[in-house]
Amino acid sequence: MKLAFGSDHAGFVLRRALAEVARSMGHLVVETGAPSEDPYDYPDAADQTVPMILSGECELGVLICGSGIGISIRANRHPGIRAAVCCTPEMALIARLHNHANVLCLGARFVAEVEAKAILDAFLAGSE
Repeated sequence: MKLAFGSDHAGFVLRRALAEVARSMGHLVVETGAPSEDPYDYPDAADQTVPMILSGECELGVLICGSGIGISIRANRHPGIRAAVCCTPEMALIARLHNHANVLCLGARFVAEVEAKAILDAFLAGSE
C-alpha cells in the first residue's frame, strides 16, 4: 500500500519514525511537510498531504502535529477526507472499520512513539 505521511515541526520526529516503520512493513511511503524541527505550519503540511489521498496516488494518510487536533481540522476541510485523531489502537481500528477514516492523525506531544506504532498498526490492520 502507498501511504502519505505529513507533519509540522512538532510531529517531525514521530513522522520520520512511523514512516520508517511503514517502510519496514513493505509499504511505499511519501513524506511531506516539515523538513526538520524548525517551525513549520500544520495547515501547510495537511494541504500538501491531502491531495495525494484525494487523487488516489496514496491510499491512506498519516498526519502529525503537536496535538493531532489542528492538523485533523485542516485535513477535514477537504471534501472526501475523513481524518480521525486517535489515541489508542482500538480507536484507530474503529476509525477505519466503522468510520472509514482515510487519514490517521496523531499528537506527537501526547502519544509516545511505541504507542504511536501500535496505533498505526491498528489503523493499517483495519484496511486489510
